[in-house]
Amino acid sequence: MKHALSFASCALLLSACTTMEPGEPTATASVRPASGSQTSGTVKFTQVLSRVRVDAQFSSLTPGLHGFHIHEKGDCSAPDAMSAGGHFNPYVKKHGAPDSANSHSGDLGNLTADASGKATLTLWLDGISVSTGKDGVIGRAVIVHAGPDDLKTDPTGNSGGRVACGVIGR
Repeated sequence: MKHALSFASCALLLSACTTMEPGEPTATASVRPASGSQTSGTVKFTQVLSRVRVDAQFSSLTPGLHGFHIHEKGDCSAPDAMSAGGHFNPYVKKHGAPDSANSHSGDLGNLTADASGKATLTLWLDGISVSTGKDGVIGRAVIVHAGPDDLKTDPTGNSGGRVACGVIGR
């Protein structure tokens, strides 16, 4: 009985400690149409230790694949979203798939839109952080492209025009 009570006390103490931990840093982007499209959505970035979880939801895409990237500038003011600059690439790497050792930090791969134009994606990334530092995504932009990213053509992935843009913020 004494051991059961001690175990229960320890378990209660440990659970209290975990609830006092500060939450993981997060950032979000409300993504709005560009280039005359109707595409919109949200992207959430959550720092979990040294990795970042990306959760994205979009609507009003054309069915199929669409390149999806973090761009260097948090500026979506141009009608075609070209004001967001090129892909976020703080380590000067070649374009590639997000799970490749040699890819831009902003290479998020492709979104797959279903027949109704909806797309969701959950992705875990290394090489970025939810911060404003060199590898930080805060103050940058998320871009959805008109076509698929071929995951090899440097620097853009040959994914076509920009159909949606959103600035990443806290």
